[in-house]
Amino acid sequence: MAEHTEVRQIVERAIAQAFEGHVPQLRAQLVQSVVDALPAQPSAAPAAARGDVSGLVRSVAYIHAGTTQKEILRALLTAGSEHCSRIALFVVKAGVAMGWQSRGFGEDEVVKDFSLDMTAGPVSHAYQNRVATPGNIAEMDARFVEQFGGPVNEQVLVLPLGLKEKVAALVYADGGDSGTMDSAALELLVLATSAWLEVTSLRKQAAQKEAEASARGVEPATQPVKVSSFSDPFAGHAPKHVAPSPVPEPEPVTEVVEVASAHAAAAGAAPAAATDPLAGLSPEDAEMHRKAQRFARLLVDEIKLYNQAKVAEGRRNKDLYDRLKPDIEKSRGTYQKRYGNTAAASTDYFQQELVRSLGEDDPSIMGANFRR
Repeated sequence: MAEHTEVRQIVERAIAQAFEGHVPQLRAQLVQSVVDALPAQPSAAPAAARGDVSGLVRSVAYIHAGTTQKEILRALLTAGSEHCSRIALFVVKAGVAMGWQSRGFGEDEVVKDFSLDMTAGPVSHAYQNRVATPGNIAEMDARFVEQFGGPVNEQVLVLPLGLKEKVAALVYADGGDSGTMDSAALELLVLATSAWLEVTSLRKQAAQKEAEASARGVEPATQPVKVSSFSDPFAGHAPKHVAPSPVPEPEPVTEVVEVASAHAAAAGAAPAAATDPLAGLSPEDAEMHRKAQRFARLLVDEIKLYNQAKVAEGRRNKDLYDRLKPDIEKSRGTYQKRYGNTAAASTDYFQQELVRSLGEDDPSIMGANFRR
């Protein structure tokens, strides 16, 4: 019995010594296993957030690069398509929502003149309450679902595009086959578009008033310019099947989105052809060139935004390219990836924009190492 006790004590001491030597290693392994099992740490969030903000800055800048209402609305759809799989804009006129353009549904014009049911769940709520409204595809217009299908996760979003006291359009978005959709980003882009539409409208009205004053021989500085609250950019997009009201609404109109009058088109066709360098191209190729120009402008604007000190120093010392080379070449790669194999590849709009915007139309400011 005494022998058994002695053996037991020897075994216990041996095991205790073995554990004592391995405890630090076991403790470290245990801590690492627990850490690996934890979700991502909060410290990683700011970097992700910066990436998200950077993408939104590019999207808003792309919208603000538009100078006409058509360009602005197309930019909204293109920028919005970066944050969802499918997006479409429906113009609201006389209580009817008519399709204008889309992205992700196939052809951009596939929703054109499709009449959206304004009484359907999220559509009705977004229009009546003027707020972004999430919903299920089952709550949408049955004709819409039948014609265009729905997203795999069945989640949709309808956003009102407001101008002052009215909803001028409704934006539909969903995640398509991927189910991916950033609702917050889309809401921000729609709000930015609404504000920019109003700004451009007010600017054009003010310019028109000044031109009229000058034509009458009145100095614009001494002529008070009265500008209406806003100009309806969708005034020309009235639904074809809705009879015109016998008493027209008293709203100022300076520009339409969808169709200009035949007389104005005929009058402006000859001068445009003479000055437009893209006049000889097909409509599809010309639009590709314009998109490439806008995208190049967006990329260069982003470089300027995040490198203001370097831009100022580079312009003073005429070595701007050397200071911004990593950013420039990264953006160049992004531009080439998107437009390097398109009809717009015949003109290097990115290179042109670098000289125009960064170099202030002076190639020498870019420096000796900048390729001409």
